[in-house]
Amino acid sequence: MGSFTTVQCVISSDMPQHAPQPLRSVALAQYAAWHPFWTNIDVVAETGSTNTDLLAIASEGAPEGTVLVTESQVAGRGRLDRAWTAPPSRGLAVSFLLRPGAIATAQWGWLPLVTGLGVYDALRGLGIDAALKWPNDVQAGTDRRKCCGILAQAAGATSGTAPAVVIGCGLNVLESADELPSTGTSVALELPGVAIDRTDVLVRLLDGFARRYSQWYADPGGFELASAYRAACGTIGLDVTVALPGRDTPMRGVARDVDAEGRLVVETSDGVQAVSAGDVVHVRPAAP
Repeated sequence: MGSFTTVQCVISSDMPQHAPQPLRSVALAQYAAWHPFWTNIDVVAETGSTNTDLLAIASEGAPEGTVLVTESQVAGRGRLDRAWTAPPSRGLAVSFLLRPGAIATAQWGWLPLVTGLGVYDALRGLGIDAALKWPNDVQAGTDRRKCCGILAQAAGATSGTAPAVVIGCGLNVLESADELPSTGTSVALELPGVAIDRTDVLVRLLDGFARRYSQWYADPGGFELASAYRAACGTIGLDVTVALPGRDTPMRGVARDVDAEGRLVVETSDGVQAVSAGDVVHVRPAAP
């Protein structure tokens, strides 16, 4: 995979502010036709899970850069098999297919982080104060409420196809406060008085991811990408509690860094440990 120049796409809309608005599939198809990474963008009215659907067609040989987005996702799941729901035509439920077989699988742990950086870039481009929460959340606002969750799922190689990874993003776009949990926010809530176009937000997200994925592919875990992640990550420097798979007692310590494989480096009373998977709770800024 070579590097490429991000396509800038300006899309206008006269949709009433924050009314449910369908995605403009023709504009998205035109965008994919000109973009050097995205091969096609399919928009469907409803599905159970965009990740599940893409995992199925990955086994049939669908190319890298295939995108599936739905107006209504009725059985979406997040990390740790948590349910994820959103009102129809209000948020973005989107998945994209990657085939990073040329990169060592030890580096694939970076993919949710790379995706988070792409979303972060998109939100910052809209003027939103965003931050990343390791490993798979994007937060916004001074009170750091969640606006996006990310789920990466690997699909094993089948006869004649390369290994695949499907990345799913659930981004709150037009939701109001009463449509979200108290810990959540949306693009519209962070930009009061601004008309928000979901199609434009999706294009920004895809542009941001494609640029960061190209950067990762060229230099997995490299200095430039790692530095960008550290600068955007609100987890680093905080006292954290980490619930680890298969362990009853959570890990407590200070999040110090993200290592070359995308793992969270936590300084605990028992020493420094690198965590590849876990549910992180931010406690407070660590003492100097």
